[in-house]
Amino acid sequence: MSIWSRISAALAALASGQPLSEVFDRLRTPPERSVAFAIAVIALGAKLAKADGAVTRDEVRAFREVFVIPEAEEDNAARVFNLARQDIAGYDAYARRIAALFEGGHEVLRDLLEGLFHIATADGDYHEAEDAMLVQVAEIFGLTEREFRSLRARCVPDAHPDPYEVLGVTPDMPLARIRRAWKEAVRDSHPDVMIARGVPQEAIRMAEQRLIALNRAWDEISAAGSADGESQG
Repeated sequence: MSIWSRISAALAALASGQPLSEVFDRLRTPPERSVAFAIAVIALGAKLAKADGAVTRDEVRAFREVFVIPEAEEDNAARVFNLARQDIAGYDAYARRIAALFEGGHEVLRDLLEGLFHIATADGDYHEAEDAMLVQVAEIFGLTEREFRSLRARCVPDAHPDPYEVLGVTPDMPLARIRRAWKEAVRDSHPDVMIARGVPQEAIRMAEQRLIALNRAWDEISAAGSADGESQG
């Protein structure tokens, strides 16, 4: 049974009137936690799509920013979106339940928020209403302001993202400490590590995008640091 069939079955249970708490309680342990992660992205992504006042016509395309959807599974994926649209629960109810589901899983909640950022920016625009919603979701998930700024810096299209924001560091930190932060972030982004904490295999493309941003930020900071060292010498 594919992950899309399992997601569809879980969302059908929600659509039939089963409480969100009951459905999520069945998804607490691996491998079903990966289904919970995907449902969270779908449900919150559907709310996010409406945050700027317009629902994208091609939600599956936006969702591809996070998930690999095989051609054979496109019907199941479309069914998932249709079920998600029927749910009238507010995004804060989902966010709080998801935070409880992944209690103690700060990293996977951060992964989930990153997925929402990719959906928010899939149309090439990042609306202030979307930002306001993601700020609230981040607060519910327990992310710090610095963690939120770091996600936004590496996910939101910008002419020149601040490399320090991307790594979640500050310019006054010693270069060695910034390097440690970069290496920790890279290690934390390894696909095996992400899968172990509940991110579906189908969503590991997030790791590729994240690593590109992290490495680019470190390259820029380290190059500047080397130049400064040479000029001081």
